[in-house]
Parts: sequence; C-alpha cells; structure tokens
Amino acid sequence: MLSIDLTGKRAFVAGVADDHGYGWAVVRALSAAGASVCVGTWPPVWRIFTKSLERGKLDMTRPGGGEIEIEKIYPLDAVFDTPEDVPEAVRNDKRYVEVSGYTIQEVADAMKADFGEGSFDILVHSLANGPEVQSPLVETSRAGYLAALSASSYSLVSMVSRFAPLMRPDSAVCSLSYLAAERVVPGYGGGMSSAKAALESDTRTLAFEAGRRWRMRVNTISAGPLASRAAKAIGIVDKMVEYYTANSPLPEVNTADDVGNTTAFLCSPLAAGISGVTLYVDKGFHAMGMSPGPYLELFPLK
Repeated sequence: MLSIDLTGKRAFVAGVADDHGYGWAVVRALSAAGASVCVGTWPPVWRIFTKSLERGKLDMTRPGGGEIEIEKIYPLDAVFDTPEDVPEAVRNDKRYVEVSGYTIQEVADAMKADFGEGSFDILVHSLANGPEVQSPLVETSRAGYLAALSASSYSLVSMVSRFAPLMRPDSAVCSLSYLAAERVVPGYGGGMSSAKAALESDTRTLAFEAGRRWRMRVNTISAGPLASRAAKAIGIVDKMVEYYTANSPLPEVNTADDVGNTTAFLCSPLAAGISGVTLYVDKGFHAMGMSPGPYLELFPLK
C-alpha cells in the first residue's frame, strides 16, 4: 500500500497557538505520518499554549488514532530576525518581558543547540498577520501595509535562510497562502492580499534558490477560508466560508484536515518532484469564474 511515511523525519511548524486552525491540523497530520514535531508559538500566547498542553486541554488525537507528541515548543515572533531588531517597547511589553529567544535567528540557534545541524527535514510556515486587515487597501497606512508583508511573507524568506543549516538535503518547506493573492476578495484588506501575492512569488524564487543551494523543495498551499480563532480578525470569515460552500464545485466546508493532509503529502517523499507550486486546497473554488447559482438546478447534489 502506498502511504505517506515520515518516520525518522523532524518538522518545525511555525504559527501554532491553539488546537484550532490550519497550523494544528498540520501538526496532527505530520505526527500521524510518523514525523517528530516541534512548534513555534507567538510569544504573548506561548506560556498559555504551553500550559494548555501540560494540562491536557488540547486535542492531542491523531487522525487515524494515537496521540500527538510535541518535542518542544519555541516562542517565535517572525517579524524580528535578530535581537537587535526588537524595539525597546516590545522588549518591555508585559506580554514579552518574561519571554526570551523569540527572534528567528534565536529560534534557529536554539534548535541547533537542541538537535544539531542537519536534524530537520520539514519547515512549515503557518504565519500571517495584518494589523489593518479590516481596512480597504486604499485606506491602509504605509506602516500597516509593510507590517502585513513583514509578518506574512518576508518571514518565510528569513526562515528559509536562517533554518537552512538545520535542514537535511531533500528537505521540504511549505507555507499557507490564500486566493486573494490573485483575485479580489473584498474585505480582505490591510495589504494582506499583497502579502499573499508576495508569498506565492517568493515561493517560486525560493524553490529555485533553495533548491540549488540546499536541495530544498519549497511549495505553498492556497487554502480555502476556515473560521478559526485567528481568522476571526478578518471580520468577515464566516461570510467567506458561506460563499465558498455555496459556490464551490464540491459544496462543502473546507476543513483543517484537508490542508493538514495536503501539507504532509507535499513534505513527503511522494512529492519529491514537486517544487515552486501553489497548490489549491479549497474544494475547487479557485476554478470558478462566476457564481453557479442560476445553473444549480442542472447539477443537483447526489
């Protein structure tokens, strides 16, 4: 039987803060395929997430049975590359003051100290943030626009560069994008559409550069909307889910496991020939050119 087997491989999933959403689904799928998993969590919620894990408040079940085992949880704020980049106001913020080592370089250094060079095979970027996401693009400030790109797209470039020494040859990188990278999605503002477009463009360039330099595959998944806690910041995510469900070729709600399972595939040897790809996991919504409403009676559900 052909199956996804990640036994003996170690993954780092950046952008996990609870047991909802795509990040956690990726952790579940990678663990179910046999990988050892470490996660990176935003510093303000790192302690809460860690305590929730210790107290058994997270859903640790794997798809297909068994329990998830997380090797280590690292605090990670991917808008900072090095300690020198962290503003004093952030360092002294009450949400950060008791947390250290959360810049990208510091996390890479900590992972090297914990596991050594050449000890990771999979890097998953499940990070996105736009402080003005509810603002139309024409009303977005320069600071808000650049913040969206910094957190949501440049962070992938920085992580690939700084984590590469930790990765074995033939390793895999996967990020999460959204259709707003190429289509207009009213209400998805604040520069987030631009950030996703940059993420997909960078995926192609990184696939070449990291592929030649480190034999690393780089892909991204254009995922349908999910009403996770993080996505609530968009403000219209429930309407987005309803619209996708009504207008997709497969008229169902996109699930977190759909994306988690696809990530596991892209990071497995089964996808050894795939790099530089934006793969749609959205029940086929991306293929539609108009709402099928007037024609639904011609295609009744079976």
